[in-house]
Amino acid sequence: METRWDIKVDEEVDRELRAYLAGRGGRGDISGFVEEAVREKLFRVSVEEVKERNASYPPEEVEAVVAEAVAEARRSEARGAGGSRY
Repeated sequence: METRWDIKVDEEVDRELRAYLAGRGGRGDISGFVEEAVREKLFRVSVEEVKERNASYPPEEVEAVVAEAVAEARRSEARGAGGSRY
């Protein structure tokens, strides 16, 4: 399912993006570029939020929790309970 956005950007940003996409061959896909950029930004923001939330914990404790979560995920996947990654 897709949703249509109406967005405004500075003319210089528009020109730079169109030139970049044209340089990659063809007219380019502004929607695809924006979607990828939004996904990347959301991921980075999420990572920063997790880092901030965990800043008060000793690194060793965070690493131990992450290692246990990864091990559990691998065990679940090995049992066939992994399902879709996306």
